[in-house]
Amino acid sequence: MPITRRDLFKASAAAVAVSQLAEARGLLVEALLQSVCAAALDAAKQAGASYADVRIHRRRNESVHVRDDHVESVGDVETYGAGVRVLVDGAWGFSASSRVQPKDVRAAAKTACDIARANAKVLASKVVLAPNPAHVDVWQTPLEKDPFKIPVADKAELLLDLTGELLGVPGVKFASASLESRLEWKLFANSEGALIEQSITRMGPSYAATAIDEKTGEFQSRAWEGQARQGGFEVLEQQNFRGDARRVGEECVQKLKSPSVGELGRKHVILHPSNLWLTIHESVGHPTELDRALGYEANMAGTSFATPDKLGKLKYGSDLVTLYADKTTPGGLATVGYDDDGVRTGRWNLVEKGLFVGYQTTRDQAAWVNEPASRGCSYAQDHRSVPFQRMPNVSLSPGAKDLKVKDLIAATDDGIYVTGQGSWSIDHQRYNFQFTGQMFHEVKKGKVTRTLKDVGYQQNSIDFWNSCDLLGGASEWAIGSAFDDGKGQPMQSNPVSHGCPVARFKANILNTKSKGGA
Repeated sequence: MPITRRDLFKASAAAVAVSQLAEARGLLVEALLQSVCAAALDAAKQAGASYADVRIHRRRNESVHVRDDHVESVGDVETYGAGVRVLVDGAWGFSASSRVQPKDVRAAAKTACDIARANAKVLASKVVLAPNPAHVDVWQTPLEKDPFKIPVADKAELLLDLTGELLGVPGVKFASASLESRLEWKLFANSEGALIEQSITRMGPSYAATAIDEKTGEFQSRAWEGQARQGGFEVLEQQNFRGDARRVGEECVQKLKSPSVGELGRKHVILHPSNLWLTIHESVGHPTELDRALGYEANMAGTSFATPDKLGKLKYGSDLVTLYADKTTPGGLATVGYDDDGVRTGRWNLVEKGLFVGYQTTRDQAAWVNEPASRGCSYAQDHRSVPFQRMPNVSLSPGAKDLKVKDLIAATDDGIYVTGQGSWSIDHQRYNFQFTGQMFHEVKKGKVTRTLKDVGYQQNSIDFWNSCDLLGGASEWAIGSAFDDGKGQPMQSNPVSHGCPVARFKANILNTKSKGGA
């Protein structure tokens, strides 16, 4: 006799949610997964949980790497399982199973409850969840070309054609290219009646060339400035992945032949979005994570100078600077319909006209800063990982006037125009930093005069953002991305993007030249 959805979700709050999902969206979750969700939630309730959620999570990562004229590696790794999280006596407990069967998630739910009871004995204060509607929905990445339906051999051929183009540039001696395709599929249900299915596809393309002066042994590298994006194989076409190769190779050789920066000290830097996004990530994204600001998190990126006593008081940047967080930007790596607490995602300001006004929060953090609801920043990298606060997309709003790169250059008497991501360093309170880039163009009296190399810029986060005096307009706004942003212990990886226009600042120019090259 077939089992009905009613049978599977009898006495469970998720029963109504599944029914609504099927009727409203015309999509049915497999009967097995329905039974798994029901089993986990019911077992948690019977074991004493006041709240429970279950997240069935499939994560797939396919990678192809080539070097020069050969394929260096191919990988296809997949994880699949269910994680159960509970609140018992005001404390969290979590357990996971790689077997997605009712009996296994029931066991995981009971274990999670046992862990929560143990945690409750030493917890200083009880966990309080901000209220949240019980959403029933389906969300997925808009796709034109599913990357997982394109043969690996075709991807390898594309990358080898690309490195062949780079090596065809006289002076280029080494070339590498890679392509990563990632899928996250999640089914989230909780004891409040939520049921959310999401499918997120991301692409991570990259390549680089290295030119060598055979007489001196000096070398320079030049990486493509395209970015990882949420989407399908069309992401490569949209960013001219193949078409940029010749130019990247030629600029690599040009960089090798360029003079090392000689005029050091404080001057204007004009930062292209392909460079500025990383500065936003390190000097704004991490400092406005609430757990860091309160000292509860310090792994990978340290704590933060942006403590709650500065909220609404700290002049973070100039009046031109508005920095906002969101998980809604089209193509953004952190963009989703709902976070891993089941909170619908949105947009809010972190810095408004220079003033520090907001944090990134989750349901269990909102009360820490007297906010009535979560900002939707909960994320877990896979079924085995505990959801916690992770960075959303953090972006700089464009200026009111539609200024172009050429306008900022024309307005600059003495400075350097920087494009592309290079190395970086920042202290553990997020104050003092140093960044490099890919290409550096000297600007004198409103004109680009020559290409430089060995350029770094150093500044204090607050001084840097307060020195912002020119912003590009909406037509110059673009996003940059971190495919893997680490946080936590054990460490988890979170994909995130940062949008911005070209912008002008004041910073200390450094010479980064080291023996043997750069």
